[in-house]
Amino acid sequence: MNIFFIIFILFIFNISDSFACKTRTISHINIKELPVLKQEKHHATVSKRIVSKLITLHYCQFDFNEDFLKKIFNRYLNTLDFRHNILLESDVNKYLRYKINIIELLKKGDLNKLYNLFNLIQKKRFERFKYSIERLKKTINLNSYDYFEVDRSNSSWPKNIVELNRLWDKEIIFDWLNLKLLGKNDQEIIEKLTKRYYFILKYLTHLKSEDVFQLIINSFTYELDPHTVYLSPYDTKKFNSEITLYLDGIGVILQQNYENIIINSLIINSPAEKNKKLNIGDKIIGVGQNKKSIIDIFGWHIEDVIDLIKGPKGSKVYLKVLSNYKKSKSRIVKIIRDRIYLKNNNVKLVLKQYDKNKIAILNIPSFYIGLTNDVNNKLQKIINNNCSIVIIDLRGNGGGILNEAILLSGLFIKNGPIVQIRDSNNNIYQKIDSDIKNFYKGLLVVLVDCFSASASEIFTAAMQDYKRALIIGEPTFGKGTVQQHKTLNRIYDNLLNPEWPILGSIQYTFQKFYRVDGNSIQNIGVIPDIILSTKNIYEIGERFEKNSLKHDKISSVNYDKYNFIPKDLSFIKNRSLDRIKKKYCDIYYNYEILKCFKKNEKLISLNYIFRKKEETKMKINCINKYYLCCKSLLHFNYRQKTFDQFDFYLDESIRIAIDFKNLVSNFR
Repeated sequence: MNIFFIIFILFIFNISDSFACKTRTISHINIKELPVLKQEKHHATVSKRIVSKLITLHYCQFDFNEDFLKKIFNRYLNTLDFRHNILLESDVNKYLRYKINIIELLKKGDLNKLYNLFNLIQKKRFERFKYSIERLKKTINLNSYDYFEVDRSNSSWPKNIVELNRLWDKEIIFDWLNLKLLGKNDQEIIEKLTKRYYFILKYLTHLKSEDVFQLIINSFTYELDPHTVYLSPYDTKKFNSEITLYLDGIGVILQQNYENIIINSLIINSPAEKNKKLNIGDKIIGVGQNKKSIIDIFGWHIEDVIDLIKGPKGSKVYLKVLSNYKKSKSRIVKIIRDRIYLKNNNVKLVLKQYDKNKIAILNIPSFYIGLTNDVNNKLQKIINNNCSIVIIDLRGNGGGILNEAILLSGLFIKNGPIVQIRDSNNNIYQKIDSDIKNFYKGLLVVLVDCFSASASEIFTAAMQDYKRALIIGEPTFGKGTVQQHKTLNRIYDNLLNPEWPILGSIQYTFQKFYRVDGNSIQNIGVIPDIILSTKNIYEIGERFEKNSLKHDKISSVNYDKYNFIPKDLSFIKNRSLDRIKKKYCDIYYNYEILKCFKKNEKLISLNYIFRKKEETKMKINCINKYYLCCKSLLHFNYRQKTFDQFDFYLDESIRIAIDFKNLVSNFR
């Protein structure tokens, strides 16, 4: 959890008003409420274990020279003060003089200096938001000719308090203008921003030692590569649930609105849903393991509330709940915990009829344990329904279990190598599908986007190299590395240190994978056979990461190609382009708006009249582009309203698949 990124998002953008806050309460938040955080006893051991593992087992060999050590410390410093608007230049120089060697501190398990820096910045951050609250009581100048700098990560730190105050005055004006442009009056703006800053102050008082420890460790791990990361105990539990698709609890999805914990949804067939006493929008204000020991959780972190609610199957939990309507009284709800299967995250099958074509769409959100078995069962249904085309939708699929990608590939080919693996000793070996049975022999299409990564790319690349499937969509993420997940707990920990909590885990890069043709997916990704216009305007992908491993190539291996994909796809591409020009042009209207804002996001005017003109001009430019593209605008308003419900990429992929079927008369 990057706590300061969360604070920045809350500070810059509009967040919920569900929390009712009175100004008099703000005066009661004192800087003495800020905890002085120190490393916990087990952190020293965990730190040593992490460094030892990464130095020994990571794919790359690292030279811990002065430049590398400086990068680690600067990352930690910039994570704490990412907008360079908390510390003064003199504060930074003081710590830089120490030339703190984070690696040596991590090896020794002595993190006191790094905690001291965190506490200093916390104190100064608290003072800054108190300043902002007081500043709202004074006149706000909306006629300034100054600009707000959105990204200050490379800007210098302010030299004195005058410069610092000027920066924060700009932050406040920027927030004010955003709300004013949404139609808020001055009083509404003051109330909303006061609530926002107050919530951040309260949030700072609830941070824990583990939050700091995670920031310190990941300042080191990220310099190794973007996918080597320390997972806190909470994140470890979440990771395990995503891989196994189950957890023990009651089945509520929570969200945090300021200091309130709100029920966002109920998992179908879970104890919470079957209980019939909980509703979406209810506030949970207390949690207890029995009726007499209910704890007030007002202002708690959502992670801590989740941990309190979770528990072993068959145990009881008591929730103190307040419904979201006037004059409602709190009530106690008893629920017996059970094993919850996260069915929303498993493979989904949708059958569609397009003209005379039966289309089967398999949506795979992740490569979880048991995925291949689930897909195999779906394929039996697909075959029984005489579907002529299968579309595997891997959009947004960030990967998962490597072996599931191998097994899944085996459902669509007879046998052969799926992927090549190289370890840190330059040993290269193959992952092979040895089962000669081909479960599905029909026409296959794979749909991907810029978020399709890792195991998704292994499967997609194999289908493309074997010419077994037509690949449609965007170039994929480009993550060509393999991670191993290891717990940091030892068998003897509970015996020697019974007071320790359950420890977290480490996920580290230990291998690199290559396509059967020898090319690495790293940084490049899988380039689709039919590329649809990209929505990836915010530089999403491995190639945009500073510390990503390089693309390279090894020798290809022997494998038998299929004859499903013809060399000339121009017929299909041209028909798709024609449809997009005639029918789908308005889909790109929203993307054009995003592109406009993307171009203008570095410096934003703090003058209300200028800002209003800028936004109007941007919208007009985007609409003009839309008019140039679209000939018919009769249904524009209706189609804009239904834009969120309309899946252009899937719709066009189906039509491409039908064209593909008509083009290919003979296939095995």
